[in-house]
Amino acid sequence: MADEYFLLVCDDVSHDVVLTDPGPRVMDVVQVVRRLKGLSLWHSKVLVTQVPAVIFTDVSEETAAAAVSALRDAGARAETREQPEPDFPKR
Repeated sequence: MADEYFLLVCDDVSHDVVLTDPGPRVMDVVQVVRRLKGLSLWHSKVLVTQVPAVIFTDVSEETAAAAVSALRDAGARAETREQPEPDFPKR
């Protein structure tokens, strides 16, 4: 019995939200991360200070855009990255 792999094609590609620089207003960015992730203040501060930090993984494009917008409004540099397609063996 041979193994078969199927690739499901959909319109919505998963995205990651990456914080690249907290900027000059670190505590404002910490508050935004706290609100977005539901983390404690301490955990949010640790996440923000360890850049580049992946804030979200495997989210929709709309969620990623909203998170990046909120982070940029707080003075941070953030970006969305599309997750690469899985590399299945070819026949």
